[in-house]
Amino acid sequence: MPSVPNGVRASSLDARWIKSRHSNAEGNCVEVAALGDGGIAVRNSRDPDGPALVYTPAEVAAFLAGAKDGEFDHLL
Repeated sequence: MPSVPNGVRASSLDARWIKSRHSNAEGNCVEVAALGDGGIAVRNSRDPDGPALVYTPAEVAAFLAGAKDGEFDHLL
């Protein structure tokens, strides 16, 4: 379980944020970062000082598997 709490200010994390190459010029994207404790942080690229959500690798793997299987396509 990551030791960084959800909602921590994203800019306070010592992390290298990665933006998808599918992001557009309007800044409509999220960024992710691997944390030193094994957690994976997610932030809104338009608000880099805003809150970060922190997940375990297993949580991110489950979400990505669902996205790849099209489970969330109805949201778009």
